Amino acid sequence: MANIFARKIKENSTIHQFEWDNLGDIKEGRGDLGEEMPVLVYRLMQFTMLDVLTKEFGPEKANDFFRDSGYLAGTEFAKNALDLTVDLDTFIRNLQDALKEFKIGILRLEAFDTETGNLVLTVGQDLDCSGLPITNETVCNYDEGFIAGILETFTGVKYNVKEVDCWANGDRVCRFNGIAEGASA
Repeated sequence: MANIFARKIKENSTIHQFEWDNLGDIKEGRGDLGEEMPVLVYRLMQFTMLDVLTKEFGPEKANDFFRDSGYLAGTEFAKNALDLTVDLDTFIRNLQDALKEFKIGILRLEAFDTETGNLVLTVGQDLDCSGLPITNETVCNYDEGFIAGILETFTGVKYNVKEVDCWANGDRVCRFNGIAEGASA
């Protein structure tokens, strides 16, 4: 049976690369159960995966894997769920609408530097962490990559996105600083 995620890169080698189409036809496949599921199930998958990766590779590398996965998801999300041909203001409004529609979170752009491209944004009711116990840490590594992937896909500029506030460190929104490549903080 062929692996739907494998892509041939040379005669006898393959690379696994996710693409939006790999998600399949969820409406058809889940006719009785529907397209939605509880956040609890999403977090069960996410946090058990993080636990396994942390035990295998250590916390720093596991977080890197999540960031990289988020980046890939963000690029595919941007290419398939957003209009990349609009101006920045329209793009941000569309992104806010899409994140709310997909129940990922409530996005707010707090600051944007037109000269550098640097920005600060918050995500409230975040899928990954809202409601978690306070552990005095930021935990939204996947979101860092997701946001970076979306921003790079829209702007063509690489972004380093870092979570600075998180529900898990006592805040009620996740706040992210996005630094455009070549810009200073």
